[in-house]
Amino acid sequence: MALNVAIVGSGPAGFYTADSLLKADPACRIDILDRLPTPYGLIRFGVAPDHEKTKNVMRGFARTASDDRVNFYGDVDVGDALSLDELRGMYDAVVLAVGAAHDRQLGIPGEDKAGVVGSATFVNWYNAHPDFVDRTPDLDTSSVVIIGAGNVAIDVARVLVKTPAEMAATDLPAYAAEPIQGAPISDVYMVARRGPVEAKFTNVELREMGHLENCVPQVAAADLPDEVTGEMSPRDRRVREKNLETLRTFAAREADEKPKRVHFVFFASPVEVLGDGRAEAVRFERTRVENGRAVGTGEHFEIPCGLVVAAVGYLSMPVDGAPFDHRYGVVVNDAGRVAPGLYAVGWIKRGPTGVIGTNKPDGRDAAQQIVDDLGSGGGMPGRDGLESLLRSRGRRWVDFEDWRRIEDAEIAAASDGAPRKKLYRREDMYAVLDQQRAAG
Repeated sequence: MALNVAIVGSGPAGFYTADSLLKADPACRIDILDRLPTPYGLIRFGVAPDHEKTKNVMRGFARTASDDRVNFYGDVDVGDALSLDELRGMYDAVVLAVGAAHDRQLGIPGEDKAGVVGSATFVNWYNAHPDFVDRTPDLDTSSVVIIGAGNVAIDVARVLVKTPAEMAATDLPAYAAEPIQGAPISDVYMVARRGPVEAKFTNVELREMGHLENCVPQVAAADLPDEVTGEMSPRDRRVREKNLETLRTFAAREADEKPKRVHFVFFASPVEVLGDGRAEAVRFERTRVENGRAVGTGEHFEIPCGLVVAAVGYLSMPVDGAPFDHRYGVVVNDAGRVAPGLYAVGWIKRGPTGVIGTNKPDGRDAAQQIVDDLGSGGGMPGRDGLESLLRSRGRRWVDFEDWRRIEDAEIAAASDGAPRKKLYRREDMYAVLDQQRAAG
């Protein structure tokens, strides 16, 4: 009997798991479900639009989804179209790969004011996520504060200051490009609680900030140590040394070189968002680093701004039918095992850390666990039962061939140089499919 496995979520963790399962058990049948009509999750909605090469991993995922042993069920929300318990009743194994799509809170007074937005919301907005396209931020400000010092913070800063020409060959949607590029933003402050040595951005992302057409990076030379000290792996030391070298070149740049500036501000912890109903400034406390932790010094300062983007991490939401650890924001699991026949991979398993490839080991581990736990399968109905249930409830889904048609329409509609013009309304995606079916 074939092993029937359902994977809930079609981002990197889900696809790496599917690929590993195909290798671990060539006879298995895998069904990938996603609440959105489109696959690829974080690759489509999390990667910055001007980093198209990073999205090349989709090609490998597409090969996996095109395998005869794999089916894709887009626009099938586990928790709405059917329950997790119902899904588990149809499959030998169910793998949760739902990621972390929500924003972690700052935990300071004033973060509920207008003009304060989380980076997950902001990134999903400019990446045409169907649930966020109407969450347009107010960009009528000359100054933006981004709280955080990781790659997401750098992505947001870069997208805010790039010129239309720099963004022309990207899939930034027009509804986001127009307000961003028409905004009077001149200064973006990227603020970190700790120092440059502890910052989480990669050097490739950091160096890119020094080559923007209309914007110059700024950093205080006094914030940069002479060398990297402390216990760490050789790899981490190399990355941090490269970052320091890059930041030193930024410290030598003049503020008036170009019309816009991105300021790298270190050793500052947010205390309060100030303003009468909406953000007008952020108050910070200066810090020092002791044993790797930011410790307040009692000295405060303010940065005026009209928009605050909190890039302090993503947050997973509970999955109905699975135990959840609210403290750590993950499904309760033992090295990926949640319950008999139920597994977790990616951010819902271990929290929102790492890069795209960090999910590969999770996929390999889950595949081996499933094979070890279940052998060749228990004769569950799998996709036959799933499709029967969905049809009985009048639920339509997008299979992978449907997605290919949607993707082809996006590519055909793209302007010169752009990889695609994203469709972001479900009705527009289904209209493409219906028109093609009507045409024969």
